[in-house]
Amino acid sequence: QLQLVESGGGLVQPGGSLRLSCAASGFTLGYYAVGWFRQAPGKERERVSSISNSGSRTNYADSVRGRFTISRDNAKNTAYLEMNSLKPEDTAVYYCAAAAVGGLPNAGYVYDYWGQGTQVTVSS
Repeated sequence: QLQLVESGGGLVQPGGSLRLSCAASGFTLGYYAVGWFRQAPGKERERVSSISNSGSRTNYADSVRGRFTISRDNAKNTAYLEMNSLKPEDTAVYYCAAAAVGGLPNAGYVYDYWGQGTQVTVSS
């Protein structure tokens, strides 16, 4: 069964940190670019960050640049999103996705596989 499973979400105070994981099973994640997306209630889905299949290239949304770091460990078939200096506006369901394309795809429709999402809530 081909799937992505996110973990690591939770409730954190403003200024805190979380590390999300995205574990792939049934396929080799190293052949895919990985993106992290988020969707808050009543808002459109937003791409947060992407990483190339080798991990050599990354990009970030302006809203998270300098606070979030995307990475991957292809030997573990897993990608990560380290989130620091969290703000209440970062509250959302976070999804990881895998795309069988080169580069750093931004559009959600390009991605082939999606995880089920993990809730991140930033609140005091």
